[in-house]
Amino acid sequence: MLNFLDAPNILPLANLEVGHHLYWQIGNLKIHGQVFIVSWIVIGLLVGASVLATRNPQRIPKGVQNLMEYALEFVRELTKNQLGEKEYRPWVPFVGTLFLFIFASNWSGALVPWKLIKLPEGELAAPTNDINTTVALALLVSLAYFYAGFSKKGLGYFAKYVQPTPVLLPIAILEDFTKPLSLSFRLFGNILADELVVGVLVLLVPLFVPLPVMLLGLFTSAIQALVFATLAGAYIHEALEGHGEEEHAP
Repeated sequence: MLNFLDAPNILPLANLEVGHHLYWQIGNLKIHGQVFIVSWIVIGLLVGASVLATRNPQRIPKGVQNLMEYALEFVRELTKNQLGEKEYRPWVPFVGTLFLFIFASNWSGALVPWKLIKLPEGELAAPTNDINTTVALALLVSLAYFYAGFSKKGLGYFAKYVQPTPVLLPIAILEDFTKPLSLSFRLFGNILADELVVGVLVLLVPLFVPLPVMLLGLFTSAIQALVFATLAGAYIHEALEGHGEEEHAP
């Protein structure tokens, strides 16, 4: 009589498999298959959208062109706010790529029912719920702000480590290690926690209760992409301008 209550559980909408991963061994290289597959799906979607938006641009944009122009304007304003009017233009592609990749990756884990695709081990999920992905993204940001500092100041970039006093040298060096750690752990922790909470709720109370949590997850996923891109821009600005230096518009 009450068998209808089990109906929502017939479809494998969610499952929890913490610690199970699909690996591919290519020579001496070990590849995380789940992250590799979803990452390239996200990259393919972004490249496809860019091609569609620029293939036959219209004076009055619509459809994908309108969406991509809105995304470009958003990223341009974000980068300008962090780096200032004078320095922001060369960094729009880098900050924009970070934001769009993280945003699309986060939403791919929240919107796509990856569990319907069976794998020999583990299950597909957002690439950003894997610590390897977030650490790689954070290290790219570290390389970017070191490059920004060296390209503008040369060896004079090292002066920031002993300003205003050499006593702060250990703290300044430690700061360079904490930046990528905080970037990677914040993104990884938030996305993994969100997917685990939604997975548990779908298992316990299918359909109705998880929906508000899933909507909240979409919002927080977008915020995490924004926070990551904003901090990346702030770190690059700091490397360009130095500690305590402010850019003053003429």
